[in-house]
Amino acid sequence: MRVYPLAIACTVATLAAPVMAQDNSDTNKASQTFDLGQIIVQGQVSTAPTVGSDTLGQDAIEAFNRNTLDDAANLLPGVAASNSGGSRNERLLFVRGFDRFQVPLSIDGIRVYLPADNRLDYGRFLTPDIAEIQVAKGYASVLDGPGAMGGAVNLVTRKPAQPLEAELRGTLDLDSDADYAGYTAFGLLGTRQDKWYAQASFARSFQDHWDLPDSFTPTASEDGGARDLSRTEDWRLNVKAGFTPNATDEYSLSYTRQEGEKNAPLSTVDPANIQKNWSWPWWNIDSIYFLSRTQLADGVTLKTRAFRNGFDNLLSAWDDATETSQTLRRAFNSYYEDSAWGGSAELAFALRETDRLSMALHYRSDKHVEYNVSPITGTEPPQTDTEDTWSAALEYQGALSPTLTATLGTSYDWRNLKRAEEFGETPTSNGASVLFSYPIRDSDAWNLQGRVDWRPTDSASKFYVSVSSRARFPTIAERFSSRFGGAVSSPDLKSERATNYEVGGETALGAAHLTGAVFYSHLNDTIVAFPLIYQNTPVTQSRNLGHGNYYGFELSVDAKIAPTLTAGANYTYTHRDLDDPTNAAFRPTGVPAHKAFVYAEWQPLARLHVQPSLDIASNRWTTNTAGTAYFRTGSYADASLRVDYDITNHMTIGAGVRNAFDDLYYLTDGFPEAGRRYFLTARWRS
Repeated sequence: MRVYPLAIACTVATLAAPVMAQDNSDTNKASQTFDLGQIIVQGQVSTAPTVGSDTLGQDAIEAFNRNTLDDAANLLPGVAASNSGGSRNERLLFVRGFDRFQVPLSIDGIRVYLPADNRLDYGRFLTPDIAEIQVAKGYASVLDGPGAMGGAVNLVTRKPAQPLEAELRGTLDLDSDADYAGYTAFGLLGTRQDKWYAQASFARSFQDHWDLPDSFTPTASEDGGARDLSRTEDWRLNVKAGFTPNATDEYSLSYTRQEGEKNAPLSTVDPANIQKNWSWPWWNIDSIYFLSRTQLADGVTLKTRAFRNGFDNLLSAWDDATETSQTLRRAFNSYYEDSAWGGSAELAFALRETDRLSMALHYRSDKHVEYNVSPITGTEPPQTDTEDTWSAALEYQGALSPTLTATLGTSYDWRNLKRAEEFGETPTSNGASVLFSYPIRDSDAWNLQGRVDWRPTDSASKFYVSVSSRARFPTIAERFSSRFGGAVSSPDLKSERATNYEVGGETALGAAHLTGAVFYSHLNDTIVAFPLIYQNTPVTQSRNLGHGNYYGFELSVDAKIAPTLTAGANYTYTHRDLDDPTNAAFRPTGVPAHKAFVYAEWQPLARLHVQPSLDIASNRWTTNTAGTAYFRTGSYADASLRVDYDITNHMTIGAGVRNAFDDLYYLTDGFPEAGRRYFLTARWRS
């Protein structure tokens, strides 16, 4: 890893937060957040455009040119972006060490869930049309639904705040040689009237390629320069209309659709004969949902959500890296066709001025259909899995004294599996593949949490302590996937569980605002691949045999150092100790022990904004493709710079660079990250 003194001096010395001139109104910014789509975040939430809280606003997302969810959320303390590597090459997020299976993702509070395997690729979720990213860490309210074993991530869309709102934004991406590498475009049009509002927005991102750092040494599978198979294309449409009959009630209907297409760059270290040449011609999600808030009487409020989601996915496996033929046995087309519908209702009673009792009921019905088309074996019959998930939650918040508030919550989750099909060989099929059903098993789990908040009298400070025990149900793949013949089913697989403890707070020291938290999580019944012999063949089976502990702390600071200089930085330490009794060499991968982000805005002229920043992360555990060896990789210091100029009050242009010193680093073995890249931006808003 190379750490350049100039980069450190430029960013650490200025230590500033991005206060964007295009929108200096906190009131306007807050009203553009679709509050019906928010979840309950019990940590520190700042309305200022900083990166030191549990909520990341659009101003910071745009200031640092973070156009995908993984890249944007990586700005927050306690959140680490990574890469799955392997043949899937998916972008990942970890929240205090918890992965995508243990931290649910939602859009406007509606969960995005893939019942087959929930292998969400966070690089497919664009951020230009997002008002804010909410991250609940460890303590995620039971009122928001099941599955939040280690926290929750929620994308909150925008809604109009003025009679007429319009915005156009574009980014031109250039590679390390300043050649064309892609673009991102965003447009929005909306109106806010006395009793209604309407809005439509569209975002599109096209990546032609990205360049490897110049220090990369070519290998048999990658010759350097433009990264092979790095092309991606994504777009998202969001349309909403709302009715606001009075000051307390709101009813909104929204439709979101996103479509993606991607390749998967190959490992730079594995030989060609063991590489899987996979691509995704489509990776599409759509959702139509209704959200409402109704004040039924004084102190009685009802919130409802109803939705219908869809997911269509094609995974194509090719003969070789040219992706032009599918004639070999390893070639196939795998189709996923998923749908889900459901809703929730939350009823809140203000028992007195300082006390509130809330109860919620969530329901979701998932249907997963998959089939393979092979050049050797032909087309499989569709295999269908259906299951219903329920959650009933109760939460009480009350004042213990003028400075102390306590919150207690509990929920009961249960899941009914109705259908689980597979196409393959059975002990009685005499070597022929047939359509059969797995044993049907239901699951349930209790969750319990509590929190105490202390706000000293006549002080801007506040402190809290919390404990939360949450479970998450295993996916269909964890219970039933044959993993291309390498695994057997585990219909009785139980839920994983984590008990999360946290102490934290925030305070002001002069011009500086500080937040911090210490966290500890104990995991038990974690799912591991247990080796066994089945029909004289070595296979694995998912079992609840793992356990371990995650712990660490977070620190954030932001300050206005001078009239033209503001400052901010955050740091996270995370230690993960996870035991897999079937593999003594196992290490939890993907999360650095040390992670920091330092950022700045200097305004030397009224219309000129200079924003240096520095991403820093220590090395992290990774594994080879076979999973037989664990070692560390990925330490880096990634310096960036952006300069914006406000041509008018409505028009801003800018230019910037990411990975300015072209550092070569890896987040997972065999998959180097992008080298130096430039961008040019333009933004107009009414």
